[in-house]
Amino acid sequence: MRFRSTNSHESQVSFKDVLLRCLPPDGGLYVPAKDVDMRQFFLYMDEDATFPDLVAAVSPSLLQGELNPFSAARVAESALEFEPELKQLDENISVFNLHNGPTGNYKDFGVGFLAAALEELLKNNSRAMVLSAVRTGSGAILGRAFQGRRGLAGVMLYPTGSIRGLDSGGFVSNGGNIIPIQVRGNLDDCQRLRNEILSDEVFSRQHNITTANAVNLGRLLPQAFYYLYAFVKLRKRVSGDLVFSVPSGNFGNLISGLYAWKFGLPAGGFIAAMNANNALGDFMLGGEFDPRPVTATSSSALDVSVPSNYARLRSFYDEAPAVMRNMVFPASIDDNKMCAAMEQAWKQYGILLDPPGAVAFAAARDFSQSGKVPRAHTVILATGHPAKEAGLVKMSTGQTAALPEKLALMEKEAQPIALIDPDLDALKRAITDCV
Repeated sequence: MRFRSTNSHESQVSFKDVLLRCLPPDGGLYVPAKDVDMRQFFLYMDEDATFPDLVAAVSPSLLQGELNPFSAARVAESALEFEPELKQLDENISVFNLHNGPTGNYKDFGVGFLAAALEELLKNNSRAMVLSAVRTGSGAILGRAFQGRRGLAGVMLYPTGSIRGLDSGGFVSNGGNIIPIQVRGNLDDCQRLRNEILSDEVFSRQHNITTANAVNLGRLLPQAFYYLYAFVKLRKRVSGDLVFSVPSGNFGNLISGLYAWKFGLPAGGFIAAMNANNALGDFMLGGEFDPRPVTATSSSALDVSVPSNYARLRSFYDEAPAVMRNMVFPASIDDNKMCAAMEQAWKQYGILLDPPGAVAFAAARDFSQSGKVPRAHTVILATGHPAKEAGLVKMSTGQTAALPEKLALMEKEAQPIALIDPDLDALKRAITDCV
């Protein structure tokens, strides 16, 4: 598979180039250059197949010439010591738990694959630095995925506040490869510094700098695999079309589902389950994208005004707007409906959902009453562990979400390697001092 910019159909690059040069020089975002039919690799796969089995079977053909069956199997085994968990609740609805990884977040899948694939592709004595702007939770995801990876250094830019969930034994100061840097500022400052250093061609090429943030397609593409996995698990159990209800803030998960559909996934549609910010609702209904100020909600992970994957989603609509409006169904769920959905999911099915999962659940219930896809079986993506929002879960359901031991370890505080002003030269000095 080759990849192009959302701004051009001309220049095409390899998957390795996408991983290492994550942003096209024309200011767009990388997307697949053409559709690849993967049905022969998953359509009749045995439902007892493991998730690494599926990844090892699909990725060599998807990334032909870059990952062969042996290297793909190594990547899958190295990245995925955990699996998604599909729970069919009744004939009409299933919940797809994506929080079984080491940090209790769906990003464990994409970031884990990205880290393992980079290590595999760079194993001939090459090196790279993966620099990302992070919050506390996303920093732990990257730290877990990149710690100990040969030829890789993981640099995390944190805003002012606490740093939690990192193993200090993996820091460069202790002989490891993880470099947490705290910036005197907010997340916007961290993201700006990330963009500035990626745009500094001399310095970024000197250190072979890329990122694991959502702008890197190498993180989103492997998330398509768990949609295929859900189909494998359900294809003999349910009739009718599969519809996926996807919590949507920056829209990476929705984009990944649309890629899976392009690869041949038999899907009847995707519900873009947004909170009250409803960032792209008007756009999906045929209007203009008009960013509005962010409103703080109880599903804060979805509080986004300008989604980082807007250009990728727009490219789907530019190609076939009528088709997309029959495939993607926007929904906006406010806090009251979200909390009611948490309560209903517990009372009716005995499951606890985190806020984004509850937004997806509420959107799925509304969609089922709309009749837009008759006889649909809806798969709700539960993207985070409910124990991370134990207070809200308790308030809505009266139940206490048990915190797994691995997530309890994420509460441990760590100290940064460096504390810098939000200045590009300061960041360069901190990096140079660490490598």
